Amino acid sequence: MKVLLQRVVSASVTVDGQQIARIDHGLLLLVGAARGDTTDAARALAGKVSGLRVFADDAGRFDRSLLDTQGEALVVSQFTLLGDTRKGRRPSFTEAEAPERARTLVEEFGAALEQRGVRVSRGRFGAHMLVDLVNDGPVTLLLEG
Repeated sequence: MKVLLQRVVSASVTVDGQQIARIDHGLLLLVGAARGDTTDAARALAGKVSGLRVFADDAGRFDRSLLDTQGEALVVSQFTLLGDTRKGRRPSFTEAEAPERARTLVEEFGAALEQRGVRVSRGRFGAHMLVDLVNDGPVTLLLEG
């Protein structure tokens, strides 16, 4: 799995003109499932995300986690994270998991965050989504697991 983590002041998802999810202070998590990924990998990555120290303490150092700050998470499925652009000009998505299995893995990732005490909002799997965010920092990290 790949997760593109962005620390945000706010983020939202709109589908067909309707806002379906919104968070304030927290993390926007774009999640891509690769062929062969497991629910154990999704849970482990959720554990990493929830405890990752990407928020500043009083001294301005990265020393606080999503749990420490009581921030929220917005989980958005993003199969294009698995795009391979090494050959030609059109990305290949052969490494991306099949849609139904990917849906299960992304849902497991979100559920594992909730089990750790994180408030989670979600995009809509398979939908054309408009994702709006105010990146904080900016802080953007790519995690793989």
